[in-house]
Amino acid sequence: MTDVGVMLPRDLPAGLVLDFARAADRAGFDELWVVEDLAFRGGVAQAAAVLAATDRIVVGVGILPAAVRHVAYAAMEVATLAQLFPGRVHVGIGHGMPEWMRQLGVWPQRPLAFLSSYVETLRTLLGGGEVDGLRLDPSSVPDVVPPLLLGVRGPKSLAVSGRVADGTVLAEPCAPEYARAALEKIAASGPHRVVAYNVGAVDDDPAAAVAAARPALEWVGEPDWAPHLAPLPFADEFAALRTDCATRAEFVARLPEAWVRRLALVGTPDEVRGRIAELGRAGVSSSVFIPAGPDPLRSLAALGRVL
Repeated sequence: MTDVGVMLPRDLPAGLVLDFARAADRAGFDELWVVEDLAFRGGVAQAAAVLAATDRIVVGVGILPAAVRHVAYAAMEVATLAQLFPGRVHVGIGHGMPEWMRQLGVWPQRPLAFLSSYVETLRTLLGGGEVDGLRLDPSSVPDVVPPLLLGVRGPKSLAVSGRVADGTVLAEPCAPEYARAALEKIAASGPHRVVAYNVGAVDDDPAAAVAAARPALEWVGEPDWAPHLAPLPFADEFAALRTDCATRAEFVARLPEAWVRRLALVGTPDEVRGRIAELGRAGVSSSVFIPAGPDPLRSLAALGRVL
């Protein structure tokens, strides 16, 4: 069975963060994923807060840019979460957005080698091992190392994830075609969890769901998202439409409804359940909604109808 999760909106007013987490927990979502985007909120702090405020939901951190934290301090943070909330933490790690990392002056010279070494070192430290004279104090070593997933999209980075990580976080939009293409590049030799983010909107009126999702898709025409679109049958037409549009707003307004339905989890509860099942058949372990619409708590309640 495919797990179903939801993302905590990165710009949710602070006073609603714990309410959103508790509502997701009560609704029966399997996972709640927090975001660490530059200039928004810290991933570890959010994870700790929502874990403490909820009872059963698994909390994923997606993603921590490796270059901004020394691996020893990352191990301390992750170990603390794993000890305090055993079995309820998944940790996503990645390069981070290159533009942001270069802005901070931390983009590594050899990003693939750096990320691979980072994950292997982090796993060793969390397991109580020693690397270059560093080890966690025995009192801080968790009983079980939490799953370490890579949030990556390039073919070489996906191959690294298949070699060193327990799973991969695929950013939105993640259509079944993209999931299958990514899994081919991951080529893991053993069990490998795939978490897929997708904009989500549920309504008894499918047209209303599509309309709610449109604004959240404004970024997918930008160059960084090209790998997500390449496996789709309308990829060339999609690129041509973006080139023809002067603004992102014009672009999302002109997206054909059929394309929106492939690029997001939208429609009636039954329709969205069918799309999640389709993603599961493509190899996705967990489908994570990015709530669309102006009222996150109302959107969350609507998405919960899929469960």
